Amino acid sequence: MENSAAGALTGESRLSWSRTVPRELVHRTSAAEVLLTDVRPGRQRNVFDAAASWPRSHPTFPRGGADLHSPLIIVETMRQLGIYLPLRHYGVPSQFRLLITDLFFRIDPDKEPRATANCTDVSCRAAVTDIRNGADGAVTGLRMEVSIRVGSQVFARAGGGARFVSPERYAAMRGARATVRPRMPAGHCVRPDTGRIGADHARDVMIAVGGGAVRLRPADLRHPFFFDHSSDHVPGMVLLEAARQAGALASDGRRVRPTAGRLKAVSFAEFSPAPLVLCVPHHRTCGFRVLQGSRYVAYGALEYR
Repeated sequence: MENSAAGALTGESRLSWSRTVPRELVHRTSAAEVLLTDVRPGRQRNVFDAAASWPRSHPTFPRGGADLHSPLIIVETMRQLGIYLPLRHYGVPSQFRLLITDLFFRIDPDKEPRATANCTDVSCRAAVTDIRNGADGAVTGLRMEVSIRVGSQVFARAGGGARFVSPERYAAMRGARATVRPRMPAGHCVRPDTGRIGADHARDVMIAVGGGAVRLRPADLRHPFFFDHSSDHVPGMVLLEAARQAGALASDGRRVRPTAGRLKAVSFAEFSPAPLVLCVPHHRTCGFRVLQGSRYVAYGALEYR
């Protein structure tokens, strides 16, 4: 449960890093995957202060002597706030589906904290805008932008949009797929070398190569971070990581860690048939599109220092 005890003075709130918020409020099955520890309304309307802890045991924590956090931990912190705030402060029912429409992140490499032997405690300020309501007055969507800092220094920003869908509406949108447990496409596949794509372990690989094409084929559908809970479609975080790995592969390992990125979800991405991940590196950027059948399901770009 949330800790209301006073913590370090941060902005307009006294935040605590002592314990995590309830896991159901950030849609996580494992308590180990919960990053938020405290969330409080700020003095301005629709502005919130939050504390988050990035534990050393987290799957995105740098390995092999690296001392920079994965950009995914920034996006995940934003994602958890994007679930917690609608559920706790905007009256969105817990059984509703929260669907990401788009997301972005940007890191200042000169200001970001280094990972140490301990966890990294950060504070956030989230501003909610573009609140949309249905005919009954219920909130059906919103946008949010989050600044993340250590002490008083902002080192990253992230944000995006989401819409909220009732179970009935979601079932109508997804049809039979809403109740189907995802399965990997059949057939042999070739995995790229983990070092070339900046993956720490074989289970972290999200892509496969065949016939000159790169396809989204997660190596482990039980991955503790990417698949903490089951989903009938490919999660946005998996799409983003698959694009990052495809960009690293396309650049022959020269572009591994993006300092900025954006993703737009056009429609649901299915696990099968395995979507194509098309990447085009250009100087310090890499544009990507995720193609399934004859339609694009997502697109975006990554930037590198």
